[in-house]
Amino acid sequence: MKKQFQITVAFFLFLFSSSCSTDNPATKTTPIPVITKPIPQTQNQSYSYLAIGDSYTIGQSVCETCRFPEQLKKILGNLNPTNTYSLKIIAQTGWTTTNLISAINTQNPTSNYDLVTLLIGVNNQYQNRPISLYEKEFPELINKAIALAKGDKTNVIVVSIPDYAYTPFGQRSGIQSTISMEIDNYNAFAKKYCTDNTIEFVNITDITRQGLTNTDLVAQDGLHPSELAHSLFVERILPKAATAIQN
Repeated sequence: MKKQFQITVAFFLFLFSSSCSTDNPATKTTPIPVITKPIPQTQNQSYSYLAIGDSYTIGQSVCETCRFPEQLKKILGNLNPTNTYSLKIIAQTGWTTTNLISAINTQNPTSNYDLVTLLIGVNNQYQNRPISLYEKEFPELINKAIALAKGDKTNVIVVSIPDYAYTPFGQRSGIQSTISMEIDNYNAFAKKYCTDNTIEFVNITDITRQGLTNTDLVAQDGLHPSELAHSLFVERILPKAATAIQN
């Protein structure tokens, strides 16, 4: 039986982010606004979460439990410990939209996920694929994500593409401004598509653009987001995910 009770998401975010912080003042972040809207909770329910994407989803260069899908699953469980949450990830370093479509078709996952997140596109940009390919295949991935989320688009969250220009790797490229401009173009298309189709879009790009001033946001490989960065991604995604998963 469903039971309603009030819960403040920001409280759990505070506990969660505190556990990921260090004593270095550079890692301190601005407190997020308190979300006072009650979120309906169920008890003794099982929820499934599917995360699809590329290296940013699989968590290249961070531990398995450090990547944002694992962190998100953990804190969703903290919102109501009587529920259980399962996670499946379809993602791999280097994947473009084409690769992700192929992988989903090959794996043919079930279409009963309570939450689906999609973060894809950086390798289209990095591999100099025409943006027209992204404009064609991103909507196809959205449709696949919706189908996998029980056909309910309110269970789908699109996450913006991080900007690797603000990493040591990006700085060595000599084309930082071009990288950022192209990433902006990809994100602008994705955001507009999501807005036009009433799909949640969460921006995390600005977090990654602090990578040169706050080096703790970059993993030891000098390219990918660190555990701290992934925890900041979760702060942005969690309020939308907590609502979506209760629909």
